[in-house]
Amino acid sequence: MVMKRSRVLALLVAGVFCVAVMSLYRMLELMQGAELQQPGGTPAGQMDEDLSHLQQKIDRLERLLSDNNRLVAMLRDSLVHRKASWETGGRGANGSSDSAHSQADTMSGCQLAEAMKDGTDGVQLLDVYDLLPFDNPNGGAWKQGFEIRYHGNEWDEQPLELFLVPHSHNDPGWLKTFDSYYQDQTKHILNNMVVKLSEDHRRKMIWAEISYFSKWWNDIDEQKREMVKRLVGAGQLELVTGGWVMADEANSHYFALLDQLIEGHQWIQKHLGVKPSSGWAVDPFGHSPSMTYLLKGAGLSNMVIQRVHYAIKKHFARQQTLEFLWRQNWDSSPSSDITCHMMPFYSYDVPHTCGPNPAVCCQFDFHRLPGGRVFCPWRIPPQPITEQNIQERALLLLDQYRQKSRLFRSPVLLVSLGDDFRYVESSEWDAQFNNYQKLFDYFDQHPELHIKARFGTLSDYFQALHRRLNAAGTTLPTLRGDFFTYADRDDHYWSGYFTSRPFYKRLDRTLEATLRATEILFSLTLAEMRRFRGDSHPVAGFPSHEHFKRLTAGRRNLALFQHHDAVTGTARDPVVVDYGTRLFHSILNLRQVLQSSAHWLLLQDKSQYHHDQSAPFLHMDDVIPAQDALPQKMSLVLSDEPRSLIIFNPTEQLQTSVISIVVDSPDARVVDAETGRPTAVQISAVWAEPTRASTEAFQLSFVAELPPLSLVVYHVTKAPAGSTHRARYTFHRRGNQPTVHTKHFQVSQPQGPETDAPLSLSNRHVQIWSSSETGLLQRLRLQSSLARQVQVQFLWYGTRTGVNQDKSGAYLFLPEEEGAQPYSSSEAPLVRVSRGPIFSDITSCFRHFTHTVRLYHLDGHAGRSLEISNMVDVRSEVNRELVMRLVTDVANGNRFYSDLNGFQMQQRRTLAKLPLQANFYPMSSSSFLQDSTSRLSLLSAQSQAVASLRPGELEVVLDRRLQQDDNRGLGQGVTDNKLTGSLFHLLLEDRSGVAQEVGGASVENLSLLAHLTSLSLCHPPVTMVAPSDSRLPKLRPFHPLRSSLPCDIHLLNLRTLEDAQEAESPSQEVALLLHRKGFDCSSAPEPLPPCTWSAHEEVNLDDLFSPLQFRSVRQSGLTLLREDDEPESARQQQLPHITRLRPMEINAYRVEID
Repeated sequence: MVMKRSRVLALLVAGVFCVAVMSLYRMLELMQGAELQQPGGTPAGQMDEDLSHLQQKIDRLERLLSDNNRLVAMLRDSLVHRKASWETGGRGANGSSDSAHSQADTMSGCQLAEAMKDGTDGVQLLDVYDLLPFDNPNGGAWKQGFEIRYHGNEWDEQPLELFLVPHSHNDPGWLKTFDSYYQDQTKHILNNMVVKLSEDHRRKMIWAEISYFSKWWNDIDEQKREMVKRLVGAGQLELVTGGWVMADEANSHYFALLDQLIEGHQWIQKHLGVKPSSGWAVDPFGHSPSMTYLLKGAGLSNMVIQRVHYAIKKHFARQQTLEFLWRQNWDSSPSSDITCHMMPFYSYDVPHTCGPNPAVCCQFDFHRLPGGRVFCPWRIPPQPITEQNIQERALLLLDQYRQKSRLFRSPVLLVSLGDDFRYVESSEWDAQFNNYQKLFDYFDQHPELHIKARFGTLSDYFQALHRRLNAAGTTLPTLRGDFFTYADRDDHYWSGYFTSRPFYKRLDRTLEATLRATEILFSLTLAEMRRFRGDSHPVAGFPSHEHFKRLTAGRRNLALFQHHDAVTGTARDPVVVDYGTRLFHSILNLRQVLQSSAHWLLLQDKSQYHHDQSAPFLHMDDVIPAQDALPQKMSLVLSDEPRSLIIFNPTEQLQTSVISIVVDSPDARVVDAETGRPTAVQISAVWAEPTRASTEAFQLSFVAELPPLSLVVYHVTKAPAGSTHRARYTFHRRGNQPTVHTKHFQVSQPQGPETDAPLSLSNRHVQIWSSSETGLLQRLRLQSSLARQVQVQFLWYGTRTGVNQDKSGAYLFLPEEEGAQPYSSSEAPLVRVSRGPIFSDITSCFRHFTHTVRLYHLDGHAGRSLEISNMVDVRSEVNRELVMRLVTDVANGNRFYSDLNGFQMQQRRTLAKLPLQANFYPMSSSSFLQDSTSRLSLLSAQSQAVASLRPGELEVVLDRRLQQDDNRGLGQGVTDNKLTGSLFHLLLEDRSGVAQEVGGASVENLSLLAHLTSLSLCHPPVTMVAPSDSRLPKLRPFHPLRSSLPCDIHLLNLRTLEDAQEAESPSQEVALLLHRKGFDCSSAPEPLPPCTWSAHEEVNLDDLFSPLQFRSVRQSGLTLLREDDEPESARQQQLPHITRLRPMEINAYRVEID
């Protein structure tokens, strides 16, 4: 038996080797054939051209060989793995050698992620949700809590140690724009801060938003800056979190969350020379462990959170677990732990922070002294502290402190003193600091009260806390999970903002993708220029300084939009326009950097480079007319002279992508400019109206093979009439057949019995069936014969209609009792089916949305998923929300999975004891349903709310239009809706070797195929067009990498750092950010992608990025602060640069590219 197996092994290896060699020969043959077809050049230019072609051929061969080596290595790994399992007689524990075993063997890398998932210690938030009744009894003074009792002698041994932390919460845009708030309030707060803290060394203050702080810093003189540095150095002023904004944690993608953290930390390091150690997130509407992972990776060790469901707060307060070590779901080690303090009460304002009774605490907010603009709603005003009342006042306050202290495990107490935009006037500084100082002095003079109280920062508090915990030998409990969905009172769940203003949520991701693509290409361009020149300078005439400024502005505008009133869709209309304008301008400016970088990289003769801002060499293939408009494709004028198309692949993977452009001719030819080989094309109609095709514009689609991070050149020319494959169309409409206007396309309308037959499309991997009446998907079958019902439905949610009932608004989702109602329209939808060699699709035109499901006819894994796109317009509606629901026969029970910030998956449980709106969760890029044999993943290019209200169902909210305010301070509804696009991919996969899970909060990852699909969905190829001039300089493609990165290693960014000597200029140092994704073992990708993966944690950076070379590589913290760099001794000057990268982890390196 063993003999037989080793013979099979030998044959298999030999077979693979033969196939590899044959494929290499075939490639060379094709390359030569393509060259023979090309017309010869002039004798003078022939030599150069031949050499250039030879060089390109060698480069290509090297790439092929490299890919081949990786394939062989991967097979070898897999065979060694399998041999080992055979030799140990290892047919798994149950003795069956099923396909799951062999599948897990090929999927060696996922075993690493599996090994990390065995941590079950500590508190799992999902279990807490199962446990709690979610009733809401009146708790007395602390309405959402309970009565707190103490004897009075609890502090005799260890006195209460109180830190009062002054803060001012400054929203970078909400009711006013960022600039208006700055002019009206923020600059006065910061100016007064310098004066008032300098008056008394006992005074303290914390500040979070670096967007404001940096703007103010630019406005102040050197003398004031020195005073600020003194205050920071003395520990009187502490910068907390250090992000550009206090970011939303539900809708933000982890790229942008980290980028705004880098931007803030780099600014602090440069101007103040310090590094934040504590996080402060008191206003985001729910909290994500992805954020804590980034904070820990950026060197923070403590954090404070506030907006958590009131029932969770009450439970944690009873258990004394309001302070805990927050650990990642997937991590069994404490390496990701961060100490977290959860505020126990309703809000971060003064009435809800000194203790459980807001009526008492409000009396100690001295900004509300009688005669001012702000008062206490409990009708008992504060009193100035005098000799006459100090005893009574001090004891009243002490009682609140003591009650609050009983909710925690240590005698150290954190109390904040502040609110939104506090400390604007100097009189408020005096009122708060002077009155509290009198109280603190009184406590000091009465040691029998056993309290030591003082102003403090978060660092002061956490140092004292850790000191006390260590002395007492107390360890904090560990906790896993997230804090969504938030409710602040009653059944008021904040699940509305997961979708509010979806147009801008989509624009946010467009900017993110544009920024990442531009960062990478700009960094590669500068490195290539240094190599070309042989020194450390960019090429003369290349505006690297101006481009770096554009990049910085792009980073900062994306960062600003991660604010918890921006990407959330919870700001006033004029503020939303201000944000949108910033996003829009940054996209345009970054495109200039991208075009200019690509221009230089593509030129065969670099001396021909000339930068002209007013007439750039390259143009995008689309134009965005305004901040609130969708992009429109430019029509390309074709002739016999080839037009050059330049495609940039911003991903680290070889992509087989369908590129679509608009041209002025129904016949066109596309050839790969490097090889001269023609590529398959399809011409489709551009529909000016649902039944009227344009006669001037046509969509040209072709399949492009795009190596990782490459710029590839294609030539497009006009072709002889009738020579190009055109899409064929069928129109369906129940009742009255439409009249179709088209000159260039074959159109048919179903006759007789075929009018009722389901519509069907298929490619090599998948077949779909849709309703002939609506065009909406009904069923899906894979080549493996796995079939699933997948019905697409559209529904409306309304809002509550009772006279005194609260209604949905920007924040809250408060639907009617009866839930969602099926979408119905008076007239039957128009259904348009298109069939072609590159793609086929079914489009359903309803009054409020146009829905398209598309199949690509691609051999590789790119053809495995369905593309679903919606164009939604709800501007005619009143108090309605539109959802797209998938109804399937996947037996997932009450469990489904949604992502947290695109970084990790989180199990969700739909609970009947919770109201409908509580079972909606944020989804920024993916969610899935699964049972023991299948998984259905929905991947998205934008964030929105998701729910699985019944087994087999998955629904996403597409847009919401709400006429009223929901009483959370915004003062308006959401009525600025736009024509809004949303884009998804739907992926059905077999699962094997998994028992149906019972109980437990299982940790799951996306499959490898879902990761790769999500990557191409979120980072599509960038198409640029060169001028039609025949005197065009010679272009040659740019291939920086020899082969794809491993499938599970994502190049998160390649971000040029600022020069330490020359402000606002690029340095030679680049931040290399790599994320190793954990992937699921139960479904092996079919067909196998062209990338490899490894079972080892060690990664060789030189191999990964060959032929790029790193002069130096230095691992750092996630925000690239110098003090987080690994020490000089550990720095790797020698080759190879080997690093350890575990699944799920992000690593950051400071590199210099040779």
